[in-house]
Amino acid sequence: MGTIVGISGNFSRPSKTRRMVEVIVEAAATELAWESRVFDLVDAGPALGATLGRKHAPPEIDRIWTAIETCDALVVGSPVYKASYTGLLKHLFDILDMNALRGRPVLVAATAKASSHELMIDHQFRPLFAFFRAVVVSGSVYALEQDFGPENEPTEGLRQRVATAVGTLVAAAR
Repeated sequence: MGTIVGISGNFSRPSKTRRMVEVIVEAAATELAWESRVFDLVDAGPALGATLGRKHAPPEIDRIWTAIETCDALVVGSPVYKASYTGLLKHLFDILDMNALRGRPVLVAATAKASSHELMIDHQFRPLFAFFRAVVVSGSVYALEQDFGPENEPTEGLRQRVATAVGTLVAAAR
C-alpha cells in the first residue's frame, strides 16, 4: 500500500489552505486505496525557522521530513504571500536533500485573496519541485476566498476542480 502526504504552508488553524490540502489528499488516497497524512507549518512549530539542518532538528520537524521523503505521492499547498508561497514552507523544503523527491508525483495548490496571484503556481511552485526532479503533475488547484463556504468547506465548484487535479495525480502515481 502506498502513502500520500499533504503539506500545507499555513500558519494558523482553521485554515482554508489546510482544508483544501486535506480534501485533495483524501480524494487521492481514496482513489488509490493508499494511506494518507497531512501536515502543516503549525505542526512544525516555531522551531522550524531556527532549524538549519537535519542533524539537530526537533523530532516534530524530522517527522515531517521523513514523511515527505518516504511518501509515494505529495500534495503541497500554500496561501499566497507577496506573490509566492510562504517563506517558512520554502525553508522546510530547502533542508531536504535535492534527490529526496526525484520521480515522485507532486500536486501543487494555492489559496489567495486575488485572482491575479494564480500565476504563482507556475512561476514559483512548479520550479521549486522541478529542482527536486519531482514529477509535477499538470493539474493544480487555485482557490479564492469565495471558493469556500462555512467552516472552510470547499464549494461544489472547488470540489470539481479538485477532482480534475486529483485525476492527474492518480494517473501519475499509478
